[in-house]
Amino acid sequence: MSRSASSEARKKDTREKIELGGLIVKAGLRYEKRALLLGLLIDAAQRLRNDAAEKSRLTAIGAEAFGRDVE
Repeated sequence: MSRSASSEARKKDTREKIELGGLIVKAGLRYEKRALLLGLLIDAAQRLRNDAAEKSRLTAIGAEAFGRDVE
């Protein structure tokens, strides 16, 4: 990998992490402990693997929250 490709990959990774952190803030969880946040995400990942209805329900909640940004 060339130096510029490596730099671009790092920039892309950093941008993605910042965006994901923004989701934590948007969800109102900015001041929660990191261990709690990780636990929430691990639990959700396990539930989503086994429950398509729960995945759809949570997707709808998130889509609604993003929709409110436009208003």
